Amino acid sequence: MKDFISMEVLPKQDILSYVKRANRLATKGYQSFQRQLFAANLFFEPSTRTKMSFVVAERKLGMEVLDFATDQSSVQKGESLYDTARTFESIGANLLVVRHPEENVANQLAASLSIPVINAGDGTGEHPTQSLLDLLTIYQEYGYFEGLKIVIAGDIKHSRVARSNAYALSKLGCDVFFTGMQKWQDDRLPFPTVSMDEAVEMCDVLMLLRIQHERHDNQYHFNSMSYLQQYGLTTEREAKMKDHAILLHPAPVNRGVEMDTSLVECDRSRIFKQMENGVAARMAVIQTLLDQGGQRNGKTINQRQAIIG
Repeated sequence: MKDFISMEVLPKQDILSYVKRANRLATKGYQSFQRQLFAANLFFEPSTRTKMSFVVAERKLGMEVLDFATDQSSVQKGESLYDTARTFESIGANLLVVRHPEENVANQLAASLSIPVINAGDGTGEHPTQSLLDLLTIYQEYGYFEGLKIVIAGDIKHSRVARSNAYALSKLGCDVFFTGMQKWQDDRLPFPTVSMDEAVEMCDVLMLLRIQHERHDNQYHFNSMSYLQQYGLTTEREAKMKDHAILLHPAPVNRGVEMDTSLVECDRSRIFKQMENGVAARMAVIQTLLDQGGQRNGKTINQRQAIIG
């Protein structure tokens, strides 16, 4: 595949290949590219972990980083996303990383550009590199996926992380469950739901999600303490988890909302390990795409006619 857009369409063996390459990079080191390559990071949404881990991954691989800020770009003059992306392709970018509030944007750009496109999050669609670092964290913990019980908890309906992980984990043989408020469930995702009290007792991995307030259509009174007691991970619930079970969260964590503050860095938490793994996961994606396109070794990929949508 030229691009890295979606866990839903990525075959099981390709997912495993990415996980194992990321694990090698995390544990055995890496080599920088031997020629000058440029990465363009187009972030149309705020980001700390995703954007900065891409920058670190790119620089560790020896790439030149072409940064982008919407408030200082020609987007302010009315330039379209397509024209912005084509501009970076035209001036020599070897790959494009894009985060955008609209779903399916990365897929549309991938169809229009000859350079690899990496989806760094598209609206409520998918977040495949976040999923990859989550998979890497689980793999490092257990060494396998088959038969693990994974519960994804929280704002399922508005979470691209939930979608990518549910697709990938189920392909890898995990038993995937959802838990959370009924109004935030997504009927398009065919996975069983359980209560949080059931979830903590059964899971091998509990993946908590941030509440996506910015994606909710209607404003309503939200009581964080009430949410934590009904749907979040309290210290009382954590005490009922299996000894080997781990906690994940894509962050940023709303402390005292999705989980009790004291649990963010407890013994079973792997939240900061996930952040660390984000660099290796994104290095694995970049390496794989540039290897497949021949750019890493000084060749050029076949140019395809741009499709202007």
